Amino acid sequence: MKILSITILAAMFMLTAACSSSEADSSSNTTETTTVSGGQENVKDDDSQQDVVKVAVGSKDHSTLVAALKQADLVTSLSNAGPFTVFAPTNVAFDKLDKATLTALMTDEKKADLQNILQYHVTVSALKADYLQDGQVLGMVNGDNVTVSVKNGKITLNNSATIIASVPASNGIIHVIDGVLLPPSK
Repeated sequence: MKILSITILAAMFMLTAACSSSEADSSSNTTETTTVSGGQENVKDDDSQQDVVKVAVGSKDHSTLVAALKQADLVTSLSNAGPFTVFAPTNVAFDKLDKATLTALMTDEKKADLQNILQYHVTVSALKADYLQDGQVLGMVNGDNVTVSVKNGKITLNNSATIIASVPASNGIIHVIDGVLLPPSK
């Protein structure tokens, strides 16, 4: 009798466990999981400070730069932790370039050239304007250097682009510039 009671209890326990498992399986089948592909640029966060790419996307004066970053596949790289200093040419700065050259750079055939130019606008560190000194040489992501000039409180890069504003970002700082920096010819 004792063995029969233990056997019945064991059977009831196994039946209860099987039913619970079956309910869990059926409920898990109805649960949907949404996965967002892509990198950090796809994270939606309206509360925290924006990264350098999201700041540029939010600026009507940088739509050409944003389009170029997308074409060059650099959005994910600049959405990462950094820190970065980005010298961001305005749309007006891009308008100073030859239209045919700019159009050609936005093609898949010239993607490497576009990446080189855009990487020439980025250094790995967060340099506030106050930290930039006359004669300072900055190593850029593409491997080339930019020379800083400071005269009468005005900061110029390679004697061709002037910093007109600075905007902090979660992963660095953006210095808005009035010219496009072109890497030295090799």
